[in-house]
Amino acid sequence: MASHSEIDPEINPGINLVPRIETRDRNWLPLAIAAGVVVLVAAAVILVFEHGRKPVVVTPVSAAPDPYAASLPISGLVMSESSNLAGGKVTYVDGHIANKGNRTVSAITVQVLFRDPAKEVTQNETEPLKLIRTRDPYVDLESVSAAPLQPGDERDFRLIFDAVSPDWNGAYPEIRVLHVDSK
Repeated sequence: MASHSEIDPEINPGINLVPRIETRDRNWLPLAIAAGVVVLVAAAVILVFEHGRKPVVVTPVSAAPDPYAASLPISGLVMSESSNLAGGKVTYVDGHIANKGNRTVSAITVQVLFRDPAKEVTQNETEPLKLIRTRDPYVDLESVSAAPLQPGDERDFRLIFDAVSPDWNGAYPEIRVLHVDSK
C-alpha cells in the first residue's frame, strides 16, 4: 500500500493523478482562409445573378400601343394560380391572340396592368408574350419568334407572374400590345 506521502502531489510533486493538458495557441489562419473563400463565393454568386438579371424597366401607363396592335385582338382570358417551391403563389394569365392583319408577327411585347379596388394601377409589368406550344404533359411555352404568327393565325398564350401586388382587386388585368416586330 502506498503511503500518504507518495500519493499527495503537495508532498511528492513528482506524482500527478490528473495529467496536465498543455495549451497551445490557436492557429486562426485556416479559419480566416475558409471565411475568405465563403465571402468570395457568395460575392461571385451575387454577381452572376445580378449580371444575368434584366434591368427593370417600368413602362408608363400612358405609353402608346403599337400601331399594329389593333390587328392583334386578345380574347378568352383565363387566370389561375399555383404554389411555388418557395411557398409563394405564381399567377398565370392565359389567353388567345389572333393576327387579323396582313403582316407576319415575330415578336410581341405586352404591358399588363393590375388595378386596385379604386381602379388605380397597383402593378405595371412589361414582358414578351409567350405562346403555348404544347399542353400535354405540361404547358410548354415558346417565344413568338420560334413560331411567328402568320396573317390569319390564332394562338394561345400564357403570361406568368411570380408575384402580384397584395392591393390587386382580383379582376382580370388590362393587357396592352406595346411593341410588335413584323415583316
